[in-house]
Amino acid sequence: MIELKTPKEVNEMRPAGKFVGDILSKLREMTHPGTNLLEIDDYVRQRIEARPGAVSCYVDYAPDFGTGPFKHYICTSVNDAVLHGMPYDYALRDGDLLSIDLAITVDGWVGDSAISFVVGKKADPEDLRLIQTTRDALVAGIRMARSGNRLGDISAAIGDVAREQGYMVNLEFGGHGLGRIMHGDPFIPNDGRAHHGFRLRPGLVIAIEPWLLRTTDEIVQDENDGWTIRSADGSRGAHTEHTLAITDGDPIILTAREHDETVEALGF
Repeated sequence: MIELKTPKEVNEMRPAGKFVGDILSKLREMTHPGTNLLEIDDYVRQRIEARPGAVSCYVDYAPDFGTGPFKHYICTSVNDAVLHGMPYDYALRDGDLLSIDLAITVDGWVGDSAISFVVGKKADPEDLRLIQTTRDALVAGIRMARSGNRLGDISAAIGDVAREQGYMVNLEFGGHGLGRIMHGDPFIPNDGRAHHGFRLRPGLVIAIEPWLLRTTDEIVQDENDGWTIRSADGSRGAHTEHTLAITDGDPIILTAREHDETVEALGF
């Protein structure tokens, strides 16, 4: 069921979004060659435990697309991994492409966001182009997230950007509604038909999350951890996400953070 939030409830969601955005900003600053994925996970645990009213959305989460309960506080997807990456004992290397996805409940409301970046200074130009395309696709999707438009307008805008850059789009995982729970209706695929689907209305809160792989749209689930989603051909992936609320005017980016390329591009 698709739920609409009141203006008061949207305002109550701001602390969760800000908290998630702040943590992602800090992780971007502190992550460098040699940083261990378990250090990232432990930092998030400490931040959550120190914040009154904050609860991880991931620990003990057990949906049908994973194998058993998730046991960590953040998703860390490296190189050919793109979604649901389970942190493990791995020290990041110069040139690794890292995607981090974080969802936290604060005082009963969820914030959900993801960023991708290249660790260190040895960046492959194709990795940078892939990351930038997910950002551009997110900007395009958010621009269509206005009252009176339809869900298909968001999906079509994301898919158009991806195809223009030569990427294929997987439709198995995408954006979603959220509020008191992390994953709710509606589902928002990263491609679709404009002018189709649910009509957007003020109070709808959604997470839009373009993710792409360099040379395929086929994915496999890691057999060892039962969670991490990887490209079927070993090519690298990137993932960018924001939580936003539909209003009578510009959408509110609830997970906006400092030095946020997406928000800067939107000019809201």
